[in-house]
Order: sequence, then C-alpha cells, then structure tokens
Amino acid sequence: MSTEPAGGARGERVYLVDDDAAVLRSVSRLLRSAGFEPVGYGSAEAFLRDVDPSAGGCVVLDLSMPGLDGLALQRELSARGSQLPVVFVSGHADVPKSVSAMKEGAVDFLTKPVRGQVLLQAIEKALGRGRAAREDRRAVEELQQRVASLTQREREVMEGVAAGMLNKQIAGELGIAEQTVKVHRARVMEKMAAGSVADLVRMADRAGLRRS
Repeated sequence: MSTEPAGGARGERVYLVDDDAAVLRSVSRLLRSAGFEPVGYGSAEAFLRDVDPSAGGCVVLDLSMPGLDGLALQRELSARGSQLPVVFVSGHADVPKSVSAMKEGAVDFLTKPVRGQVLLQAIEKALGRGRAAREDRRAVEELQQRVASLTQREREVMEGVAAGMLNKQIAGELGIAEQTVKVHRARVMEKMAAGSVADLVRMADRAGLRRS
C-alpha cells in the first residue's frame, strides 16, 4: 500500500483492522504523517474486545480475515449500536461483497493497493460522517430530555399540536377547556424552546413522539 502523505489532518482516531502486520505498519505511518491517531488490530475479535461502540473516529477494515471477517465485524458493530463509520479495503475487487458493505452503511470500498491520497480522502469523509452522526444523536437526546420534562398533560397537548389538531379539537379529545389547552400549549412551546408550531412538529418527529 502506498504511503503517499496528504493534508487535512484532524488529530482524530482511526482504527485499523487487518491481519497483515505489514499493512498495519505502513498505514499507521501514513496516518501519523497526516496527523491522525492510528490504532491497529490484527483481528476483528481483538478490536471488538477493546473498542467502545460509542467511541468517535472511524474504522479502516480489511474485508478478508481469519475468524470474523470484515462484513461480519461491520454487522456486529451495527448490532451493538456503534456509529463508527467504516472504510473497507480488500485485496480483490469483490463486487457482491462491496455492494453488501455499502448497503450496510460503509463509507467507501477500496481495492488494494490503495494510494495514500485516496485512502486519506476516504478517511476524511468517514470522519465527517461520524461527526455529523454524533451531533445528530446529541441533538435528538437533548430533544428527548425536553420531552421528558413535560407533564403528562403537556405531552398530550404537544402530541395533538404535532398531529395538526386545533386547540378546540385537543380540548374536546382531552375533555378540558380550550383555555386550559392554550396554557399547556404555551408551556410546551417554552419547555421545548420551539419558535413556532412548525418547529414543534419537527421536534416531535425527531424525538420520536407519536400519538398512541
């Protein structure tokens, strides 16, 4: 594998999983020269024992390895709820497996020997996707915390608003006065930090709030 350096270093962690020790050494040198923090593993099993599924960074993963292969490791990471983006490298242009890997969410599928610049570009893309996924997850968790701060009645009103119901309709369904709905609605808007009904509807959707 070529070790041609490239720019764009971010100091982020890149996990390398490959049973070829020479590949681990050469790619690690490439990544360090570009400012990344490489961490190498000689097997999928060793990687799974050591890595926290919620960790940041990305994985550069060999497709064919003894024991658990690359596709099996990708599926196991997904089953554990990991959002670590995966870049596959393979010694062969295996079209069916590359299609399977991409369907499972791989960022890229590269064939060895990989030029350093090409690999670094794929890693940059993967790290960017990982950052976006973590930011999205944090935003959803924050919304869910806001929803959790609502009273049961406020939540019912929010569900009605998110479903497009008028205050009068919500009041009739809940068996309360329309003015009471307005009071609850105002509290919901404040607690959810929603600037408009449209904002509130989007928040309800992202937080997974659905009417039962």
